Amino acid sequence: MPASLVVWILSALLLVGVLTQRWWEPRLEARGVRPRQWPWRWWLVGYPGTALRVVATWRRLAHLNGLSVSLGPDRRVIGRDLVVQGQALKPKPPRLSWPVPTATGLRVRVLLHAGQTPAPFFAAAGAMEHTWRVHSVRVTSPRRGEVLMQVTARDPLKDGVRLVRGPAHGLLAAEVGRIEDGGPWLIDLRRVPHWLVTGATQSGKSSLLAALVAALAPQRVALVGIDCKGGMELGLFGGRFTALAIDRTEAIGLLSRVVDEVTYRMRVCRSWGVRSVWELPDEHRPVPLVVIVDELAELYLNDGSRASKDEAEQCGTLLLRIAQLGAALGVHLVIAGQRVGSDIGPRVTALRAQLGGRVAHRVHDEASAEMTLGDINPDAVVTAQAISEDEQGVAVVAMGGRWMRARSHLTDTAFAAEVGRTDPPSDPFLSMPDPVTFEKGGAAA
Repeated sequence: MPASLVVWILSALLLVGVLTQRWWEPRLEARGVRPRQWPWRWWLVGYPGTALRVVATWRRLAHLNGLSVSLGPDRRVIGRDLVVQGQALKPKPPRLSWPVPTATGLRVRVLLHAGQTPAPFFAAAGAMEHTWRVHSVRVTSPRRGEVLMQVTARDPLKDGVRLVRGPAHGLLAAEVGRIEDGGPWLIDLRRVPHWLVTGATQSGKSSLLAALVAALAPQRVALVGIDCKGGMELGLFGGRFTALAIDRTEAIGLLSRVVDEVTYRMRVCRSWGVRSVWELPDEHRPVPLVVIVDELAELYLNDGSRASKDEAEQCGTLLLRIAQLGAALGVHLVIAGQRVGSDIGPRVTALRAQLGGRVAHRVHDEASAEMTLGDINPDAVVTAQAISEDEQGVAVVAMGGRWMRARSHLTDTAFAAEVGRTDPPSDPFLSMPDPVTFEKGGAAA
């Protein structure tokens, strides 16, 4: 290739990078990605070099990984359906679009040949990462006959995510961190009403719950918490909670009130002839209620006595009823634990099946990751096992058959104390407004 042509191509790539950065910069700041995290070095060197590497290696990469279609070199001789033994075939790779820069890397589209499926491209994602020398390649098929490869040049979650006050995303939608493509990590309880959060000690579960509380605090949402570790984690936000149980006895009383509230809201919806509280008029719609449980296993521990077993059984029954009935009634569950399997107590497996949103932090064994993500995608289980101890807060998020890597915001103690001074909304327990009252951030009076 002539030197002048190389210089011309590099100059064109540089111009594209400069213009793209000007267009992206305000959008990156709105999504929580500061320009300093993607410096000029990426646009001057990283993007042109990566784009040229993708284009230059595509033919050989496609041939070695079975992505090409073999065609005869001379169809007039071989014919349409005949392959002559010993006759060389000419592999033709699928058509590749020019790599388009994104906030954290590149986006490349591939047009499939007739008869091809996306499956070989999913299997070749690892080979693409090594060939193009990038952090990750995520392969999807947004429409028939097309494959989209989202290339992440470097890990945007590596340096941690500081909590910043971002724009509101709607009622019950909480921005709790950043996903691997640099965009915001949203937990939308209207779309996915119940969530399961798992991970080993010091993996980031409590940080995620803190980020969730901080994001929901400004909204007209009632929060109730169960923290059987003496309230050490959720107690930081005690003032914002309508109720907070710090041992299993108090948790049973609180969960019983929530079940009574669910029953009352069912009667309200039936009297209005609707199937959801969201179909009620605004002035008659009850306050959404989010139940946050930190360390589920504490609710199921027993000392072998009959009374202890009965308490664990009652907790499991109450949580399962809330999970089964609460979604349409504005009552949501967020449950965290190191392990959420049948070995910790009765009805845990049935409860786990009701929790559609899954978050798996660093785990010590495959079984823990399998409990959380195994019914979503086996690749997500492998990715969760690859999270290291240095990546506190990094997790695999799965919902609706899709999964991605994400990292939660870092919420310091000072900000937690500020959130804790926020007043909760009016009493959400409409079924029992007077007989039983709960102190703000405390147990039953």
